[in-house]
Amino acid sequence: MTVLIPAFEPDERLIKLIQEIKEKSDFNIVIVDDGSGFRFHSLFEDARNNGCTVLTHEINRGKGCALKTGLSYILDNHLDTSGVVTADADGQHLVDDIIRVAQPMPQLQEQIVLGVRKFVGNVPFKSIVGNAITRAIFGLVSGEKISDAQTGLRGFPFSILPWLISLEGERFEYEMNMLLKAKSAGYQFKQIDIETVYIAGNSSTHFRMIKDSILVYLPFFKFCFTGISSAVVDYVLLFVFQWMTNNLLISVVAARVASSAVNYTINRYFVFISVKKARKTSTQLIYYYILVTILLAINYTLLRFLSQDLKINLFLSKVLTELALFVISYTVQHFVIFKKLAKA
Repeated sequence: MTVLIPAFEPDERLIKLIQEIKEKSDFNIVIVDDGSGFRFHSLFEDARNNGCTVLTHEINRGKGCALKTGLSYILDNHLDTSGVVTADADGQHLVDDIIRVAQPMPQLQEQIVLGVRKFVGNVPFKSIVGNAITRAIFGLVSGEKISDAQTGLRGFPFSILPWLISLEGERFEYEMNMLLKAKSAGYQFKQIDIETVYIAGNSSTHFRMIKDSILVYLPFFKFCFTGISSAVVDYVLLFVFQWMTNNLLISVVAARVASSAVNYTINRYFVFISVKKARKTSTQLIYYYILVTILLAINYTLLRFLSQDLKINLFLSKVLTELALFVISYTVQHFVIFKKLAKA
């Protein structure tokens, strides 16, 4: 088993973590110095003296890049074929928990092991709120229930390292991309409870609250932007055709046909980036317009009910209808229409 630790400006807790791992296991340890600089040279030299492999980025490139550098090294050198466990450098992952996550790895081929925290005890309020928001958004987007979507303690079978290295993301968004894309690539999650440890209110974290939060939630934000763009087209054309024909059915159908073309193009090439290693375009189009037809039927039925039966203003009825269909549209497009072929 190999423990991979990305590290940016660590302190003596990294050395203590290394020493305890060595005392309690025979694991290999690979550390990636993510541009910490000359001031931390002696600390990483101590890590080498403790039997670790230390890889160095000359400048800080982000946690995602550090993880991919370590994974590439382990894969290229066949350092250990039983699996890889990633852990943080700040001492917030206990060695016993690292071992607990590592134990099932040799028997797993298609599962990612997540060490999930219980969030009990002396936990910073912002960490509780942040994880709750991330967990909720992840569940909404993926349909998967994960207790701790922000955990850095994860175990990977050796066989999935090429897939991990191919994933997009340079900073903290890499770990979210991993969770979002795992199911469509054919991988499941195994969750193992670990201790919740926050040292000095998590003051050692390098997570940039605004910038990194935007990156983490970017896939969902991009889909929202796409939905808004196509919705604007749909809204404008709906009222134009309604004014021209005074027929709700014709107006809904004509507006949806036009806006669906906009939606498909943006989602294919901007949101889900489904150009390579994906189903043929013709197959995607068939699936997409089956979805459009189903949503169109729901759209018209719900819009007619709200605007004509309940006498709600047409503009407000349209807003309520689109909100109801948004989650269905995202889920089907992400996991059925534009999903990449597993291990392609």
